[in-house]
Amino acid sequence: MNIVVDLGATNLRAGLEKDGIISEENAIVLENKHSLEATLSQIIDFLKPYALHDAQSIGIGVPSVVDIVNGIVYNAANIPSWKEVHLKEVLESAFGIPVYVNNDVNCFVLGEHRFGLAKNYNSVVGVCIGTGLGTGIIVNNQLYTGVNCGAGELGHLPYLEHDVEHYVSGSFFETRYGLSAMEASRRMQTEREKAQPMWNEYGVHLAHALITVMYAYDPEAIVLGGSLAKAFPYFERQMWSTMEERFAYPESLRKLSIFPSVDETISLLGASLLSHQDSGTLIDHK
Repeated sequence: MNIVVDLGATNLRAGLEKDGIISEENAIVLENKHSLEATLSQIIDFLKPYALHDAQSIGIGVPSVVDIVNGIVYNAANIPSWKEVHLKEVLESAFGIPVYVNNDVNCFVLGEHRFGLAKNYNSVVGVCIGTGLGTGIIVNNQLYTGVNCGAGELGHLPYLEHDVEHYVSGSFFETRYGLSAMEASRRMQTEREKAQPMWNEYGVHLAHALITVMYAYDPEAIVLGGSLAKAFPYFERQMWSTMEERFAYPESLRKLSIFPSVDETISLLGASLLSHQDSGTLIDHK
C-alpha cells in the first residue's frame, strides 16, 4: 500500500493505492500559498490519517520542475512561497517512509499509460489544461523528464502576444471574455449558439499547442487532462480542423489519437509508480 498525493496550484488531493486501486481519496483547498511553513504544515496534517495505515511509501506529484533524485521542488507554479522546497526530506522526516517526488503531469501521463486509456500506446504525451498548461511525455514506454525534470514545459513557449499557457489554460477565458472556464462551459448548455465561437477560438489556440507537441515528440496518442479537458466536445471539431489545416504532415495526423482522460484518480495512480524511480529515470514496465 502506498500514500499517493497530487499537489495542485489550487487543491491538495490524496489517497491510498493498493493493486492499482485508489481508496479513501480526499481533497482540500491549498491555503496560505505565500507561506512555505503554512503549506508544508497543511500537507503534513492532511497526510497524517493516511500514515496510520501500513504504507510502504509516499508518491507525490507537484506543479514544478523537480530534482527527482533528491526530491527538491523548484519554483512551483502558482505557489509563490515554493522557490526551493526539500520536500522529500521534509516528508520523510515527518512520516519515516520513503518519499518520491515528480512533476504532477508526469504522474498524470504515467497513470494513463499504465492504468488508463493510453495503456495500449508505446509513446504518448499527456497535456493537462486547467489553471495552467503542463505536459508529460512517454517515449517507448519510458517516462522522459529531461535533465532537470523540465521536458515538456511547452506552456512557456512564446505565442502571439504572451505565451502558450496564456491562451490554452483557463486564463484565456478570463482575459479574453471576462469569464471563468466553468462559466464558459455553463454557457454552452444555456446559450450554445452565442458561446460556441469562444470555444472555437480556444480550439484554435489548443491546436497550435498540440501541433508543437507533434513536431517535438510525434507520439501515437495525446491524452488531455485537467478541468478544461471535460469540455472536449465543445472544442474538438475546431481543434482537429486547425491541426489539419496547419500541420505539415497529414499522414501523421491520420495515425494520431487525441482523447480526454476519464479517470479522476489517474494522477494518484501515476504517483504510486514513482517508487520505481532510478537515478531520475522511471521505466513503466508493461
